[in-house]
Amino acid sequence: MTIAIIPSRYGSSRLAGKPLVNIAGKSMIQRVYEQAQKSSVVTRTWVATDDQRIVQAVQAFGGNAVMTSDTCRSGTDRVAETADILGLGPDEIIINIQGDQPVFNPRSLDHLIAPFGRDPSVAMSTLAYKIQDSREITDPKDVKVTFNNKGFALYFSRAQIPFPRDKDTKADFYKHLGFYAYTKSFLDIFVSLPTGRCEEVEKLEQLRALEHGYPIKVVITEFDSPEIDLPEDINRMENKLLQSKDL
Repeated sequence: MTIAIIPSRYGSSRLAGKPLVNIAGKSMIQRVYEQAQKSSVVTRTWVATDDQRIVQAVQAFGGNAVMTSDTCRSGTDRVAETADILGLGPDEIIINIQGDQPVFNPRSLDHLIAPFGRDPSVAMSTLAYKIQDSREITDPKDVKVTFNNKGFALYFSRAQIPFPRDKDTKADFYKHLGFYAYTKSFLDIFVSLPTGRCEEVEKLEQLRALEHGYPIKVVITEFDSPEIDLPEDINRMENKLLQSKDL
């Protein structure tokens, strides 16, 4: 059984009440939830939040929501708390879906969990997309990832990695999309770890695993997943929905 959990905080310094902003007639959290439900690998979807307004909004469209602590260090910690509340078993696969990416392709979740079926040693995976827009290579808003020849992450950074010292234009750059899958047993390990030094500096929770020696499988997907960070991103997202006619 694969459970999708969407961590969703009401507070946002750049866009107040972000989960509830209207995107072409539906709240952003509803659009993310509905995309998760379209996946062929997801059996149940839950929203994990620290705000009763989000719980009420999710329940209003018929979704599942659970209240979690307002002291969680990160979205992953909120997902772990929800997994405990739901009583999930140690071998169940949990997908962590970002709550600000309302037009992600549900098939990308198939890609995300595929390594678990091929390699029983995989305990955590994430998605990456080959960057097409050169602006994203140096924009700190877009997190980059490098990985080894076996597809395991070497590092995640807001900086340009790898850095082309000799201005090598043949280098490929990959954007981290921020979707994760874990076994429940590894998720319990992850949230028990102290915050990492690089995690604190870069403000990237996935670095916690790498800093403590736990591998992360990186899965390349052909589907990008734009996010909403600023008010001006809303029009761009609505135009994308209109073009796809997926309203």
